[in-house]
Amino acid sequence: MTVPGEITHYFSRSDRPFRNLGDLEEQDAAKVIDALQKRRLNNPGFKRVFGRTYLDFRQRTEARMREIFAANGGKPERRSPHYFVLGTCDWFADLYPDTGTVSLDWRELPREIASFTYPDSFISMRFGEEYGLPHMPLEPYHEKVFFLDELESVVERYGLPDGSKDETYEGYHTRKFEKYIEVQVWSDKPVSEHLVRLEDGA
Repeated sequence: MTVPGEITHYFSRSDRPFRNLGDLEEQDAAKVIDALQKRRLNNPGFKRVFGRTYLDFRQRTEARMREIFAANGGKPERRSPHYFVLGTCDWFADLYPDTGTVSLDWRELPREIASFTYPDSFISMRFGEEYGLPHMPLEPYHEKVFFLDELESVVERYGLPDGSKDETYEGYHTRKFEKYIEVQVWSDKPVSEHLVRLEDGA
């Protein structure tokens, strides 16, 4: 099975790419989450769910990922990573009414600053039940953080997730969720360089 050479960051054009709640103080992050929730309620085209416990859920997930990645020899430069999906994902693209994308070639990223989980890290790190989400069966690829040079072997063994759109996104976070392989970039350097190219019109 062919592994895509690109990774894609999806964002709403109402915002800017690579906005990360982990970069904010807790009080400021809570305000942003509240604003995102209100936006979703006012415009059904915004489908991504941000609940009251999202920030704590996210912080614990990122801390677990970072700990595993560093223990395996990774050298994260950020507390929270920048998020991508492997290849493209129609499901993720349909989360916003005004979706924008930024793509990178994962093969150009230094090994020690990039990782992936199979699938989304919220599922893989398995804190969901503590936040009222349904029990998900433990899969052999859960609770692991892989290096990008392991992509081919992991995809060969488990395949690529089906990233097709949902007929309805209502309650997506309460269902079995294996829509994409999530890629984490633990450094600002690759992203900063790409943003400069965008600003230059390239």
